[in-house]
Formats: sequence, C-alpha cells, structure tokens
Amino acid sequence: MPPLPDPTVLARVDRLELEARQFVEGYLAGRHRSPRHGFAVEFAQHREYAPGDDIKHIDWKVYGRTERFHLKQYEQETNLVAWLVVDASDSMRYGSAKLTKYDLACSAAAAMGYLVLRQSDSVGLATVAGGLRAFLRPSGQMNQLREACRALADGPHAGPANLGRTLHELAGRTGRRGIVFVFSDLLDDVPDILAGLQHLRYHKHEVVLFHTLDAAEVDFPFRHTTLFRGLEGLPEILTDPLGVREGYLKAFADHVAALENGCRGMEIDMVRLRTDADLGHDLTAYLQSRRGR
Repeated sequence: MPPLPDPTVLARVDRLELEARQFVEGYLAGRHRSPRHGFAVEFAQHREYAPGDDIKHIDWKVYGRTERFHLKQYEQETNLVAWLVVDASDSMRYGSAKLTKYDLACSAAAAMGYLVLRQSDSVGLATVAGGLRAFLRPSGQMNQLREACRALADGPHAGPANLGRTLHELAGRTGRRGIVFVFSDLLDDVPDILAGLQHLRYHKHEVVLFHTLDAAEVDFPFRHTTLFRGLEGLPEILTDPLGVREGYLKAFADHVAALENGCRGMEIDMVRLRTDADLGHDLTAYLQSRRGR
C-alpha cells in the first residue's frame, strides 16, 4: 500500500493552487484582458503608418532614427510553451517576516502558470538547487498546475542553487522556443547567471527574470548587534550592523546593477518582487507594461 500523502504538503499544494487562481481572477483577469496578447505574440515586421492606424503600435525607436512613423506588426503564435524555473536553494528559506522568499517565488510561479494554462497554452516546471531537482515536461492540461504546486511544495532544499550552471542544463532540455520565467534571489556569481541566461536566449527563448527578495535584504534595517546565520554553507557572523550597513548596501546595489545591465543587453525583463509588497499588484503592473510595448 503506498504511503499516505503528508497533510502538510497537501495543505501547501492547496494553498498555492488557490492563491494562483485568486491572483489571476482577482487581479490579472480584468486588467490583462487578453493574456495571449501578452505572451503568445511574435513580432513580424514594420510597416509605414497610415491614417486611421492605432498609434499605440508606433515604434518610437524607429521614429527617432528615421523621423518617419512605422507600426509594429505581429504574428499570433499558437501552443506557447512557458517554463517556470524556481530557485529552491537554501537561501530562499530566508524570511524576515512570515513570508519567505521561497513562499513568494512559489506563489508568483503558480500565478503565472495558471495564467498561461488558462489561455490554453502549456506550462513546464523546473526547480533549481545544486542542479535540476524537479522537472515537469510542458502540458496544457489544467491539472498541470496541481502537479507543479506539488513539486514546489517539496522545497526548498539544502545547498546552493548553482543557477547559472543549471540554466545551461535547462537550455538543452527545453526544446522549441518559448518563454522562460525565472524566480530567484540571484545570490550567485553574476557572470555565471548571465552566461546561463544567454544560453536560453541563444535558443530563442524569451526570458523574464523575477528577482525575488526579502525586504530586509533590500533595506538592511538592522540596528543592534546581530548574529547573521549563513546559508548555503556560509558561517555565522556576529557583527554591528551599523558598521557594515553602508558597505552591504553598496555591494548589494552593485550586484543588482550588474545583473540589470546584463539583462538589458540581452533584452531580458527583470522584475523585482519583495516579500513585503503586494504580489498581485506587482504582477499586474508587469503584465500591463508588456501590453504597452
């Protein structure tokens, strides 16, 4: 007789699935009326503007170069494949309040997965912790959301993500081009991460990077002597936070700037998610920005 499912795991699966539906139906459905317009549309060509054309499709970059109005034209793609890549490494356990970075990443991934499935496209999943931990091949069936949530409920795991190396591995297994959503705190070597992202772009995937952070990592609000417990094999450090705050914030800003510059050069969207922010609002804002392009 197979073992009974862990009630705690089942509760996490149910919560993720419910949250995904609530985010999409409560926030995204009304404000992002055509999800297919956001994801499953491929740029085809430019053509000159004609009276009566919708000006929202004018390519202002082309106008800046030529001083002539040109419109972007698109081709509708079918059977979009979206990959959800979730960092399930040890550093994602961190949460200065009730929500951890991993909780946030899972909720965001489940919401994006449900949105894609609801538009009759396919979703695949990969979790990352020292390599690929879980790997679900794409499916367009709505029960794929539950399978994805079940895999996410198994994490996070001990050890580092090795995100860059794992993205290389994933690029070789994803098949035809699609869109790859990566959810990670990106606490890894920047050149390695960018090289892995470049490999995905080489295979013609669109990539969206959701930088998933805890509020304390961004703001460093600590004021009194604090014992910082290392994750992913790092030691504990007892220190005066006020003495290291300036150096920490500069190092953090430099790290993020290097990632943003690299992503900009590869035409990769980088979206920040914070544990103390409204996830539904942030996802809606990002999807609305896609519609405006």
